[in-house]
Order: sequence, then structure tokens, then C-alpha cells
Amino acid sequence: MVRRIASPVIAAFAGLFATGALASDLDIINAPEIDVSQATLARGWYIRGDLGYSGWGSTDRPDYTAERAGGGTFSQPFDSARFSKPVSYGVGVGYQFSDFSRADLTTDFFSGDMSGTSALGGGCGAGAPGGTNCRFDYKGDYSAVNVMANGYVDLGTVAGITPYVGIGAGATYVKWSDTSVLPVCLDGAGNCAGASNGAIGLQGEDSWRFTYALMAGASVDLTERVKLDFGYRFSDTAGGKAFSGRGLGTSIDAVNGRDDGFQKHEIRAGIRVTTW
Repeated sequence: MVRRIASPVIAAFAGLFATGALASDLDIINAPEIDVSQATLARGWYIRGDLGYSGWGSTDRPDYTAERAGGGTFSQPFDSARFSKPVSYGVGVGYQFSDFSRADLTTDFFSGDMSGTSALGGGCGAGAPGGTNCRFDYKGDYSAVNVMANGYVDLGTVAGITPYVGIGAGATYVKWSDTSVLPVCLDGAGNCAGASNGAIGLQGEDSWRFTYALMAGASVDLTERVKLDFGYRFSDTAGGKAFSGRGLGTSIDAVNGRDDGFQKHEIRAGIRVTTW
């Protein structure tokens, strides 16, 4: 009796399994076709605007070459120099190729004031007491425009935050204004301290310099099209001519100055907006 009941039950279960397997096969066959081209990728053109704040490295002191009136030249760095206005701003346009790669072309603007001093081993020239030395006090300013091509690797997005690293290369146009030089006569005995031979103007120079940059930071999604960007950028601009002049009215007949380049450690914040 048990065998008679078991046979139909087994047959029924076998039918159910066969029907389930057939239905599963049919579901696979009838599954909608996936269109890979419709995958959501962060592609498209974007525009950007950035603000930066930077400090100055200790190697950024200017130096100069001086020609003595009686013949011979010498070169030395400034004894001290100070740069101000460490703020930059810029705009750019770029393209997001995929979730992980993008590139942009940026233009940044920055400027600054420079004040420095240099002590000379020679005398102060005609009219100064014998044995006195001379110091030059410099004051000038510059402006710069940087054009850079940049590439980035986005490292994945978690909770709307996308860390990235990047590298850039380009050129910076640096223009120095005329620099004021005040030769000051110095003497430890005090009989010449503070005496001046009169202020002199040195002609400002301008030049294009090679620049490269390394970047790291993170962007935060504000909307589908707008990202807030926080990052760090190190940039290094080559040195070049800063000022030159002749007839200083001291034992120095001519001075040719140059800056040592601009090594900038910047904290930057900006906005990126996807446009089309």
C-alpha cells in the first residue's frame, strides 16, 4: 500500500521540479537585454572657478648680480626678502571622460609685493665717510598669469565624496614692475648711519617660465551637476629676470636682479559645474 501511494507522490514532485526548471529557463530566455551604452557615467564638459591661499618656501629669496664701478662683478642672494599677497584665483574648462578620469585647461592669476635688503662689501661712494659700507633696500611688486593643462584620476565616490590626485604642466608669465632701490650708508660708529644717497629706480623685467604642479583633494556632490572641490596643490615656477639698472650712484655701477622662482603650497577651494 505504501509503495502504491509513494509512486504517484514521487511522480508529482518530479513534475513540479521539471515545471520549475522549465519556468526558470524561460525566465532566462525572456530576460530583457541589457544595453551597456545606457550605463550612467559622469561624462561631459565642465567649467570651474577656484581660489587659493599659499605660503612661501625659504628658497624663494631673490638674488642679484652687481657690477662694480671700478670693474668686476659679484652675485649673492638677498640678506632678507618678504613676499606678500599669497592669494590666487582662476578659471578653467574641462572634460570628464569617465567615472575615473578627467582633464582641464586652467588659467590662474596671482600677484605680490616684494621687499628685501642686501648688504655690500664696498663703500658708499662719493661724499660718504671712508670705511663705511652700503646696504640696498629694495621694494617692488609683480603680477603673474599661469596657463596649465591638468589631468586627474578620480578614486571612486563614497557618500557623494570623490577623492582624486592630479598632475599639471604649463607656463607662467611673470611681469615685475619697476623696483625702487634705496642705497643706505651704514657705519657701526654711527657717523653715517641712515645717510642715504637717494632712491633709484630699476627697470622691471618680464618673462615666460615653465611651471608644473601636483594636486590632491576631494570633491563633494552638491547636485548632479555641481561639485564643491577642496584640495592641495604644489606648484613650481622656474626663476627668471626681475629687474635691472645702471648708474646707482654708489660703488656699484649696475645691478641685474632675478627671482628664484615661485614654489607654492596652496590650499584651494572651488566649484565645478557640468554644462553639456
